[in-house]
Amino acid sequence: MASWRTWRARWRLRGARGAAEPAAGGATAHYIAIIMDGNGRWAQRRRLPVAAGHRAGAKMLRRVLEHALDLGIREVTVYSFSTENWSRPPEEVAALMDLFVEMIDSQVPDMHERGARVRFVGRRDGVPEKLVRRIEEAEALTAANTRMTLYIAFNYGGRRELLDAAAGLAAHGEEASEENLRRRLYAPEMHDPELLIRTSGELRISNFLLWQCAYSELYFSDKLWPDFDEAALDEALAEYARRQRRFGGRAGGPHDAGAERAT
Repeated sequence: MASWRTWRARWRLRGARGAAEPAAGGATAHYIAIIMDGNGRWAQRRRLPVAAGHRAGAKMLRRVLEHALDLGIREVTVYSFSTENWSRPPEEVAALMDLFVEMIDSQVPDMHERGARVRFVGRRDGVPEKLVRRIEEAEALTAANTRMTLYIAFNYGGRRELLDAAAGLAAHGEEASEENLRRRLYAPEMHDPELLIRTSGELRISNFLLWQCAYSELYFSDKLWPDFDEAALDEALAEYARRQRRFGGRAGGPHDAGAERAT
């Protein structure tokens, strides 16, 4: 029997869909990606230090992930720190590194208890040794969990991932094919996100999952990330359910919504 939390989450999602019928029966997103943007602006509007915005964003991430678990979402990939973020002021970067350690210590045990696997994607060179140890411990602790996988894109860049994958092909003398290239990505087992969410009103993907999001549905929210709560996620999922995905085909063809939703 579904838990009260799960029943309530699914009831709220049905309510978010509203009276309008979703297209072609209503697709359910099982694999989503999120660009969590707007922490700094959230803090500035409240005349708070930028670090306070990142902390508020971390708290909201926890709420959104718990809601995703209750909804039965299978994979969530979040953009937590890009390769370009090292160019931010040193004090902000240092505060972020400390916050990542704190988040792993406080949130990963709870995610583990709820059956979620945690996997970090991105380069680890240049990352503080203390944080690398926490990353490795989190991945080892949750490795056998199967309820949901949380991919955390940390020190990540989509172009860098593709370059590293291409270098892997060359180093092993492998043919350049889609299948071989995918096997050289940072997380080859990751499903292509069906839905990519970006907060803060920015309309770009910022070098995030360039290979994986080739056919993802894009959803842009004006909410700053610390304000993107459970109801906002419900609305994004409801919007996804109203869309048709054709992958270059035509409505009603073999690649129309009904065929592509198989998971």
